[in-house]
Amino acid sequence: ETILVAEDEEPVRKIVVRILEKQGYRVLEADQGESALRKSEQTPDPVHLLLTDTVMPKMNGKELAQKIKKTRPKIKVLFMSGYPQEVLARQGTLDPGIHLLQKPFTADELARKIRQVLDGR
Repeated sequence: ETILVAEDEEPVRKIVVRILEKQGYRVLEADQGESALRKSEQTPDPVHLLLTDTVMPKMNGKELAQKIKKTRPKIKVLFMSGYPQEVLARQGTLDPGIHLLQKPFTADELARKIRQVLDGR
């Protein structure tokens, strides 16, 4: 399965990519929303999951997910954030009921949540 990771903080992104690759996923790496959109457009193969930070410069995770879903309507989305879900919902950054992984997280928590979202649970 292929996962597109959009995270503007390089140390976080590098760790996430390394964890996912060790789990056997094919990983596309992007440092912001616009580069994630380009990667999605340039990849002819299916992308099964978008793993995106909620707060990034220029384009937040919600906007990125909405744009990618226009060309990849079946893509699953998992948001990650250091902000509580209630705060993000109040700000309009995230809709209620989305999949959210709170930072900081462990490699096991990331792997479990990815599998849960991909399996539709």
